[in-house]
Amino acid sequence: MTNLEGRRVFGEKWKELDKTHLDAYLGLLILAGVYKSKDESTASLWDAETGRPIFRATMSLETFHIFSRVIRFDNRETRAGRRERDKLAAIRTVWDKWVEQLPLLYDPGPNITVDERLVAFRGRCPFRQYMPSKPAKYGIKIWAACDANTSYALNMQVYTGKPVGGAPEKNQGTRVVLDMAQGLRGHNITCDNFFTNYNLGQELLKRKLTMVGTVRKNRAELPAELLVIKNRAPQSSMFAFTDTTALVSYCPKKGKNVVLMSTLHKNAEISTREDQKPSTILDYNATKGGVDNLDKVTGSYSTKRMTARWPLVIFYNMIDVSAYNAFVIWTEIFPDWNVSKLYKRCIFLEELGKALVTPHIQRRQHLPRTPAAAATVREIQERTAPSTTPVREQKDTIVK
Repeated sequence: MTNLEGRRVFGEKWKELDKTHLDAYLGLLILAGVYKSKDESTASLWDAETGRPIFRATMSLETFHIFSRVIRFDNRETRAGRRERDKLAAIRTVWDKWVEQLPLLYDPGPNITVDERLVAFRGRCPFRQYMPSKPAKYGIKIWAACDANTSYALNMQVYTGKPVGGAPEKNQGTRVVLDMAQGLRGHNITCDNFFTNYNLGQELLKRKLTMVGTVRKNRAELPAELLVIKNRAPQSSMFAFTDTTALVSYCPKKGKNVVLMSTLHKNAEISTREDQKPSTILDYNATKGGVDNLDKVTGSYSTKRMTARWPLVIFYNMIDVSAYNAFVIWTEIFPDWNVSKLYKRCIFLEELGKALVTPHIQRRQHLPRTPAAAATVREIQERTAPSTTPVREQKDTIVK
């Protein structure tokens, strides 16, 4: 689709992009994230004096800008009809294929976190959300399921709002958790009070899944006795049980309580800690942060560049999540890899980025003009299989 757009914009001057071009582009985005360049102008990365030679060695700034301009994920000529049925039409096919791959590559641990994410974006988007509790406030909301321990992303779903002219969705929290848990079996699902309810817990049990989560105090299924906080002692707990479900009301301090529901816990176990928290709360606290941590780690070395196009914002986030997932898989396969290093993920991403740009550098027939970038090209070409064709000094471009 990118080549279609390139031909539409540049006509006969357009040179076809291939997988090597795309890998190089992705590699530069990853390297920009490694070098903490999210808020840095793209031009500064190619600057002859202050930039990084690897960028000029890979492609010209003009080529990078052209690629960013024309990259597309669908056929724009048929988009209007598809967009009437699907607000995510501009990237739907790529998104769905990507999400399908996530659970195939990793065997998650016993606990899965389901929560919402907000990918920051203030531009025009038909389903942009305002979430005042999130640091970014405005952006694209994504439902996510992650391994509670490693934050490996197992499933995601972009929230596109209610259908045009349609009514708001009922029981949305239940539907989201069931969607996110699709294909899982024998795991525990940890979620917050937007999702947790009795019917959800029972449906998950039918799927061989348990649930732990905080509960909104206006839920009809809650016994009134658990909501009373008058005369409750600080650090005290009250329990209620059915055959399949446990409820606990815990008072961390005078005049305040929190209520949790669990189909995992079967008894009124209280820890020996000073705060006397029930094991239900301790387990919830230990497993609730999988999605929040994913947001934190992907934000640390983000590929995101300044853009007014929301499909590109989603694409950048897909790269960030994919790179983090790859890091999780790599460190589990090779647990001794750089075990003493504090910044293992930074090292991994830098090696990943360089591995992606190397094939494109190897086949370059023209050297960049700056000595440092030219030296980088020569070094990589000589380190691998040097071309028999003389390398000449000339600017690389994807437009003739």
